[in-house]
Amino acid sequence: MPADHAATALRRARDRWAAVRSSPYDRQIVVLALPALGALAAEPLYLLADTAIVGHLGTPQLAALALAAGVLGSVVSLCNFLTYGTTAQVARLHGAGEHARAGEIAAQALWLAIGLGLVLGIACAALAGPIMSVVGGHGHVAALAARYVRLSAMGIPFALIALAAQGYLRGIGDLRTPLIVVLAANVLNIALELVLVYGVHEGLDGSALGTVIAQAAMGAAFTWLLLRRAVRAHGSFAPRAALLARLARMGSHILVRTGSLLLSFIVAGAVLARIGADSLGAHQIAFQTFIFLALVLDAIAIAGQVLVGRMLGAGDAEGAMAAARRMCGWSLAAGAVMGLALLATRSILPRAFTDDPDVLARARELWPLFALMQPVGALVFALDGILLGAGDTRYLAWAMAASSLLVFIPIALLALHLHWGVIGVWWGMNALMAARLLTIGVRFRGRRWLVLGAAA
Repeated sequence: MPADHAATALRRARDRWAAVRSSPYDRQIVVLALPALGALAAEPLYLLADTAIVGHLGTPQLAALALAAGVLGSVVSLCNFLTYGTTAQVARLHGAGEHARAGEIAAQALWLAIGLGLVLGIACAALAGPIMSVVGGHGHVAALAARYVRLSAMGIPFALIALAAQGYLRGIGDLRTPLIVVLAANVLNIALELVLVYGVHEGLDGSALGTVIAQAAMGAAFTWLLLRRAVRAHGSFAPRAALLARLARMGSHILVRTGSLLLSFIVAGAVLARIGADSLGAHQIAFQTFIFLALVLDAIAIAGQVLVGRMLGAGDAEGAMAAARRMCGWSLAAGAVMGLALLATRSILPRAFTDDPDVLARARELWPLFALMQPVGALVFALDGILLGAGDTRYLAWAMAASSLLVFIPIALLALHLHWGVIGVWWGMNALMAARLLTIGVRFRGRRWLVLGAAA
């Protein structure tokens, strides 16, 4: 008998290990995550190309680009609900086989992107001067930055159209097409900027106009793709108040979520700016590295969003839960690898950004906390994508707002007043991630997000 029990236990352990090593969802995750990663990595190339080209014009132009890009980037980032909200609804409808309704959501997302893009574009152009004063610009640099914003504001509607179209294409499981369009737009942007900046000597204006033209081409390509898919699905193009209201409602939840996270990052920078330039520099190195690493985790989260939405739309609650758990496993593994890699490069990686001994000293202090944050942050990214796919945006919004306002911001302010320095701020970053893991982890385990059918 003991031998039988031992053999049974061994078989069970072997079966569990086989389940851990492979899953029927692994291939789907890879097929969705890899092109998503490519598109996510391609998007920052706009700013990278602009920086490389404008940097050779002079320091005032580069400083102006930094101010303008920060404002424009924040405006577009706050509108990412056009992508996430559209993906969540389309994935459910696609899973339920309601392709015509999914096409109608695509058309409504396009109308919303155009309307919102025009409003924001006009507002940015009209308020460019005051905005530069608010973000700390002054003199010649502020004037250059304001002009850059006015010119670039023409591209905002096209950028928002691209966000909406990517949301639809992700929802139907097509992540390869957005990758191709975004990469082509990046190549066009670089070519146009080189011609306009150096060929016809338009300087900073040439950089802005080159990006606007590339964005217009990208928006036109995405509009054509989106409308063609809607025609095939026999969906209506006409604006529909009920669908627009539903998109706007979900969008407002995602806006609160994104805005709360952005507020935490702004507070962190403001606090460290008052602590010292060396602390702010070290924070910038770690933060930008974190943003880069987050691309991998966000790609997995996008795969989770699509799979979970599709399965819930098809009425497969257990499949959605199994896929979600697998996604969490992938993300946790990726986060653990990132954390170990950061610890191993603690004395190497910061030197790629600076030679300042004071900045390097502060970076060495915060680096273990940066590494510690990776596994927790990875789970947070996965769960965020899962709940977004389920359309549980209201809960995500208020969980993020509570974590930011009640956890991170108080710790960051205490770090300033009690002289905890950059260590205190990064303990706050870890606490923010822990609070987010607790709040959305409880929601995930409670299974209230497992709402079946075409609508959440």
